[in-house]
Amino acid sequence: MKRLGEEGRPLRLTGVVRTIGSNCLVILLTTLALGHLHLARAQGPADRAWAVLQGGLAERGAEDRAAAVRVLGLLENDPKAPDLALKALEDEKPEVRTAAADALGQLKAKGAGPSLTKVLLSEQKEVSVILACARALIELGDNRAYGVYYAVLTGERKTGASLVETQKKMLSDPKKMAQFGFEQGIGFVPFAGLGYDTFKMLRKDDVSPVRAAAAKMLTKDPDPRSGIALVDAASDKSWIVRMAALETLARRGDARVIPQIEPKLADEKGAVRYTAAGAIICLSELKPAPARTN
Repeated sequence: MKRLGEEGRPLRLTGVVRTIGSNCLVILLTTLALGHLHLARAQGPADRAWAVLQGGLAERGAEDRAAAVRVLGLLENDPKAPDLALKALEDEKPEVRTAAADALGQLKAKGAGPSLTKVLLSEQKEVSVILACARALIELGDNRAYGVYYAVLTGERKTGASLVETQKKMLSDPKKMAQFGFEQGIGFVPFAGLGYDTFKMLRKDDVSPVRAAAAKMLTKDPDPRSGIALVDAASDKSWIVRMAALETLARRGDARVIPQIEPKLADEKGAVRYTAAGAIICLSELKPAPARTN
């Protein structure tokens, strides 16, 4: 049945429907826009930091992934960190697996023991992965992993059995052993897993590694001037120093520096961005530090 107007003519609803439909669409789009704006405003530094870190973990470049994975070692109070590191332990690239093992060791991830042991026993090509797994297992209290270092020193296992030829070749590779020796000798974990190209670059720059190591040594210095110096160093021209300063700030545990280091989430160097992200996430999980009194 047709609806009639006041003069008996059919009532035309097409224009009305179109108008209502257009208005609804405008309202819907406005609501969505406001929702996105509210969400963006609701995101705090930790949310943005996680977005940066997750982006690093999904990068196509192995060096970026390794840098992001390494940062997981800072997140001792985050339940997601061990799971992400365990996933990275299966990565196809050795530098990522090395970084994952180091992160699991720093996290004291007890449940990671079987996975680390499996990788250690199955690895046939990369000494850095084997030794990183051994380091992590020692951190987890598995003294059997010392046997790996014994084998490196003596060329045979503690049982008296000789190493197989592939393992001997691997442990006698000067390039691989030079990288590992540098990583261990400098005593600065952020270099681990960053690749041999980084190692070669650092050999040409004698100053940055020393300054980075100096930044690390300020971790437990109670003097507030050290905190200020580390915040300044987070903007140093050397990305190695920036990375070291950010990691040290994370370990110092003063959440008040978050606004000052938040701009480093946009640093030009991926390793620095991911370290800044890890530092912010770590510090965001801490209780605010009490105000200092003179």
